[in-house]
Amino acid sequence: MTQTEPSIFTRIIDREIPADVVYEDDRVIAFNDIAPQAPVHVVVVPKTAAFGNVVELAAADPALLAHLVKVAKLIADEHADGQFRLVFNTGENAGQSVFHVHAHVLAGGLAEGTLGSK
Repeated sequence: MTQTEPSIFTRIIDREIPADVVYEDDRVIAFNDIAPQAPVHVVVVPKTAAFGNVVELAAADPALLAHLVKVAKLIADEHADGQFRLVFNTGENAGQSVFHVHAHVLAGGLAEGTLGSK
């Protein structure tokens, strides 16, 4: 899917849109989700818009994917005793609404058999 306008995540990275940033380095940014689906719900986004989904990222830059997972673990260590669910939506029919790869770190009392509901 080709985008003509920068995604909301690119606009957050560029500081055009405010976000509650909980982690940032030269490769990724992580911020609290504005519509949390769990007590802890942080979105981790690579600072490149080159990849629309996790499959593209894994194929082209596995080191960046590994870094994203490492950051998810750091966030879980800080906010959820190291326990977390990591969710990537790939495709519109799977719930992906922003086509700039990103991961949802969900934690805090999630029940087995739920996808992230509180």
